[in-house]
Amino acid sequence: NTIFYTAVATAGKFALGLWLALLLNHHLPFKAFLRAIVLLPWIVPTVLSAIAFWWIYDPQFSIISYLLVDVLHWKKTYIDFLGTPWHARWSLIAANIWRGIPFVAICLLAGLQTISPSLYEAALLDGASSWQRFRRITVPLLMPILAVVLTLSVLFTFSDFQLVYAIARGGPFNTTHLMATLAFQRAIPGTQLGEGAAIAVAMIPFLIVATLLSYFGLGRRKWQQGGAND
Repeated sequence: NTIFYTAVATAGKFALGLWLALLLNHHLPFKAFLRAIVLLPWIVPTVLSAIAFWWIYDPQFSIISYLLVDVLHWKKTYIDFLGTPWHARWSLIAANIWRGIPFVAICLLAGLQTISPSLYEAALLDGASSWQRFRRITVPLLMPILAVVLTLSVLFTFSDFQLVYAIARGGPFNTTHLMATLAFQRAIPGTQLGEGAAIAVAMIPFLIVATLLSYFGLGRRKWQQGGAND
């Protein structure tokens, strides 16, 4: 469940975060204000975000269910977001993506700002399409920061505790527990300190793998500049 949660949430944050970074990199009206607004989901305390999502996912007062049932008439019954395992899993992933998009977007936007516009102009004169400019210029030059942001995103998501525990507390029927929340439940409320510590230590190999992937990703920087890898 932890690996599924981390993989899907990280992919969603990167896809939407990269799209938002590319959008904010253009000359838009009120650009500075929009960049500040984008940071709001990230700077709001996690517990407050969790409480807000807990109300959004409430089985009786959910604004999403109200829109789908009473306004749009697309469904006949309210959705029990946190009452069934898969609904709860996807609901937690959506909340994590909402909180993580600003971090990815701002970091990638900083990387996009370092790419010289002359490269895009030269490619445009050579007849390169938008996709070719993105694939041949943007992605290679963003690779170092992509590797760092990906690693940090994986680490934050894999060890997520506050959001998951505040919204669902591992329910229903312990189906949304991550390793961090399960370690806490076993060690503190369950008084099984040894078992909780073992679960927490078992997270270390996964975090080491994510760090090594970032290291090897950064090792490609010389290749991007025309040199050989170490």
